[in-house]
Amino acid sequence: MSAREEIMTRIKSALRDAPETPVVPREYRRASNMSAEQRLEQLVERLIDYKANVFLTPAAEAPARLAELLAGSSSIVVPHGLPQAWLSRLKDVAVKNDAGALAIHVDSPEHRLTTAELDAVDAVVTASAVAVSETGTIMLDGSEDQGRRIISLVPDRHICLLTVVQIVEVLPEAIARLEATRPQTWISGPSATSDIELERVEGVHGPRTLDVIILT
Repeated sequence: MSAREEIMTRIKSALRDAPETPVVPREYRRASNMSAEQRLEQLVERLIDYKANVFLTPAAEAPARLAELLAGSSSIVVPHGLPQAWLSRLKDVAVKNDAGALAIHVDSPEHRLTTAELDAVDAVVTASAVAVSETGTIMLDGSEDQGRRIISLVPDRHICLLTVVQIVEVLPEAIARLEATRPQTWISGPSATSDIELERVEGVHGPRTLDVIILT
């Protein structure tokens, strides 16, 4: 008997008298009963409660809003599939110490930025896959306009854009929109943790600042 066969035999023996797995109840809500306006209001309320900065912005004004939020920055990183129209006003951004134009680093499969390079930028700008209003959670799934998980976790500031149609009320609705095999990042406000003395520390496991632009 091989080592593998011996291990599998022992596992089967240990599980022989195990009780049957109970049926998992599935009576929870799977669909929203809120209007789009109600979902938007609830999401904004949750995000603000989590200390995120929220900006309701007409879609046509997204480039101007980004330029406004990035004023004073010197460099950013964006995923290679981010809509270029959103970045069209960034050439007008006044950078720190009048150091010339804002540097825009593009992370792509052909050119993956290192952790050190990501840590050196002022912010990351991404789109999103879906948002859950009930929990105030924004989900990224690694699509081309969202990029690798690391680019939204290392920079100290994350500017995330989403549309009203991407907002659902409950988690099962969001799960139904996501591809289970894609790398997902679930964001509920800026990164924060606390020690045993309940001292809150921000920016430990991700961006210290979260700016959410909701395109209306």
